Amino acid sequence: MLRRLPLLGPMKATLTSPYLSFVRFKRSAAKSARISATSGSDRSAALTMAIRQIESSFGKGAVMQLGSTKIAERVDVISSGSLSLDLALGVGGIPRGRVVEIYGPESSGKTTLALSCIAEAQKADGGICAFIDAEHAIDAHYAKALGVDIDALYVSQPDSGEEALEIADTLIRSGAVDLVVLDSVAALVPRAELEGEMGDQQIALQARLMSQALRKLTGSLSKSNCTIIFLNQIRQKVGIIFGSPEVTSGGTALRYYASVRLDIRRKTAIKEGDTIVGNETVVKVAKNKLASPFQVAHFDMIFGHGIDRHSELLDLGVQRGLLKRSGAWYSLAGSEEPIAQGKAKAKVFLQQNPEVALDLESKLRRMLFEPVEAKVKSDEAVVEVENEVVKEDDDSIATQGTEEIHGDVDDGSTSKGDCS
Repeated sequence: MLRRLPLLGPMKATLTSPYLSFVRFKRSAAKSARISATSGSDRSAALTMAIRQIESSFGKGAVMQLGSTKIAERVDVISSGSLSLDLALGVGGIPRGRVVEIYGPESSGKTTLALSCIAEAQKADGGICAFIDAEHAIDAHYAKALGVDIDALYVSQPDSGEEALEIADTLIRSGAVDLVVLDSVAALVPRAELEGEMGDQQIALQARLMSQALRKLTGSLSKSNCTIIFLNQIRQKVGIIFGSPEVTSGGTALRYYASVRLDIRRKTAIKEGDTIVGNETVVKVAKNKLASPFQVAHFDMIFGHGIDRHSELLDLGVQRGLLKRSGAWYSLAGSEEPIAQGKAKAKVFLQQNPEVALDLESKLRRMLFEPVEAKVKSDEAVVEVENEVVKEDDDSIATQGTEEIHGDVDDGSTSKGDCS
């Protein structure tokens, strides 16, 4: 006698399983909608409790809303002493509270540019600056010629790399210093290398030292609003066929931590007759976290005087329409009377009339940098309006989705009752 196979049970389960899955999905969706609609206050209370716990453990301000802190404000800057470089940086100078690296070949103007930044920082509300001279080669007379107040400049000539970076860290943590310059990374000698013999193999000591120091310095810089400028030298990598063989010393950590990296080079010599009196300098913004990178600035560096500001004023003044040049004659905008014939004599005129040069510089700074600030403010206003619109749309979509889910659940339960 043949045994009857139980076909009806599996067939019934197979037929009803899609329907059961659909009902379970609808129920879970309705449950999620009810939880999301009623747990908003619970989540807010849980977040408030978590923030209080974090602040009790790590101090007030450990967790903040980005828009309500100074982080959201526009970064303060220190002028570099060059209008064209301030323009290339996009924010009007080197940023405060950040790491800046200036690198280039020998005699390219790295120290001159750093001393120019110190002079500008001292002029701005009497900023306090420090110069850590790891190369033991600072020239006080040259610094004074560049406009540095040497009586107010703090100088240190450390014996080891650890000592130099510890001095920098202490000055930054004090919160009383506006700018620290370290000249240079290549001259930071690790203590283990000093205590060893000539010719001993010391692998990556300087790179590890810089990596550890930068991890400690970045937080202190931001809290104290102090800027540190690392001057660095260039080395050549061996066996490079394609690409540039140039590399900066001290490892790669400084490249990552630096908000701004400036590549400074000499271009052509400036002559008066047969005598070389300076160099035309080119600075490329190799990295910039605050504006668009890869901008280029051109300016003249005169031996013994630093950046030729009057030459920049003449060039930018003509470009921006504040000065008129007819042939070799220069004249102020709105005046038909020429001030000088030829660029050299026009520079002499600005030197002899500092009030004219100061007025021209202030007008140029307003033209070059105030439109950027206005654009930032308008962009922030547009983003705020867009966020409000998106929030309203999200709220309306969420409300409609909740109503649809509740309606679908009611229909599903009715259908199930009819089928049974």
